[in-house]
Amino acid sequence: MTPTDALFREIKARAVGEKRFLVAVAGPPGSGKSTLAENLVARLGPSAAVVPMDGFHLDNDKLQKMGLLERKGAPETFDAEGFVSLIRTLRSKLDVTFPTFDRESDITIPCGGHIDKGTSIVVIEGSFLLLKTPTWSELAELFDLKVQLEVARKELEARLVKRWLDHGFPVAEARARALGNDMRNVDFVTNYSLAPDFSIRPEKLNSRDVGVVPGHDQHSRNESYPA
Repeated sequence: MTPTDALFREIKARAVGEKRFLVAVAGPPGSGKSTLAENLVARLGPSAAVVPMDGFHLDNDKLQKMGLLERKGAPETFDAEGFVSLIRTLRSKLDVTFPTFDRESDITIPCGGHIDKGTSIVVIEGSFLLLKTPTWSELAELFDLKVQLEVARKELEARLVKRWLDHGFPVAEARARALGNDMRNVDFVTNYSLAPDFSIRPEKLNSRDVGVVPGHDQHSRNESYPA
């Protein structure tokens, strides 16, 4: 069984009733959050949609004034309060508009995304969804299922260097960007994230390593499958 198969079954089993079901897909930069979220929504059908965290990047002009432009992508370079407000709104309001991020132009698009009243499952993806630091820590109670992608640090480093190479940067600059900023964010997410309900790791664990997470019901299982 693939990771997506297992997670798909978990969501289908739990997303019952009339209440909108919110799934958090978290993980360090380069772990594959966007791909997993998109695959899940494709399988769940038209009643599901993806909401990326990326639309809450602070504008470059503001980051420049704050002295944080070189740290773009770190927790402090996002509008955390605005993002928490959006997730609260998704719980209580059926029709919601949200900002998106254009990577090619490196700008936020206000009202670039939309969730309509027919959407019963929302898969939210982003690196900082499970952080236990303010203001991000307010998110945990808003999600119905918390998923964490866990990828070996060396693999993340290779993926992040390749990402910059694919954007056209020379090898030295690609490595500098990945190691100087991206991997700092990887380590922050790894060290300061809450335990998820469901983990996807690159290695297969024995059955004794798969169990119920304390404080959750029998459906809230911390499971690990090969990535």
